[in-house]
Amino acid sequence: MLLETALAHRTLGQVEIKMPAAIAKNIFKRDQIVVIVGLASIVTLAWAYMFYLDWQMKGMGSAMEMAMPQIQMWGVTDFLLTFAMWAVMMVAMMVPSAAPMVLMFSKFNRQRHQRRTSWLTTGIFLSGYLIVWTGFSVIATVVQWGLQSAVLLSPMLVSTSPILGGVLLIGAGVFQFTSLKQSCLAHCRSPLGFIMSEWREGRLGALSMGLKHGAFCVGCCWLLMALLFVAGVMNLLWVAAIAIYVLIEKVVPNANWVSRVIGLFSIAWGVWLVG
Repeated sequence: MLLETALAHRTLGQVEIKMPAAIAKNIFKRDQIVVIVGLASIVTLAWAYMFYLDWQMKGMGSAMEMAMPQIQMWGVTDFLLTFAMWAVMMVAMMVPSAAPMVLMFSKFNRQRHQRRTSWLTTGIFLSGYLIVWTGFSVIATVVQWGLQSAVLLSPMLVSTSPILGGVLLIGAGVFQFTSLKQSCLAHCRSPLGFIMSEWREGRLGALSMGLKHGAFCVGCCWLLMALLFVAGVMNLLWVAAIAIYVLIEKVVPNANWVSRVIGLFSIAWGVWLVG
């Protein structure tokens, strides 16, 4: 409530906003509901698709094992389907943790343009964020193709090499302690700070902000996503565990100790696998 009251009278750039706090509160509440319902719908659809793919893979499990030599040869359709899987998976995993930033953007955008619908611009901001993760999905698809071609992934998309799994775990664990990780995480943890320092006007500005936030988010989490190759790209429990960890890491106050604990655990697990 304090934030909403302050935003109702805040000056951003050269535009001074004057809106009664009671009206501002009602508008904020309406906008928040619309954005939350939209985000929840996107995440629900993404997880529904993931469960559908998981059901398909389990149904074809034995046939895929028998056809393993043929699976290594990818065509355009295989690449596109794998890319779609990664892109949808990133939506399912990352949109929940991006929700506080999206909601903050929606509030500020409403303050700048009281008489305009803010949902479209908010959608553009989210699109910019997802474009970056879509680019990451292209890279992940290429990596998966390489690993499968080298027979380092099983047909069920689980690492067949303890060394590969160990290296990924150790790398992800060490990364948790790096300055790059902490710098990117700091931006992701401070929606208000990001909006105040990175605000850009208009739809192109919203897209630019979404792209920048997405870049920080990928910089924070890319090695965590690589761990999907350890326990299975389509292991939904593993996918959910990483998504929950990312959410906790970004939204829980003073959660630096969580990053360190996970880092140490990951390193220990990796050493055990390699040894």
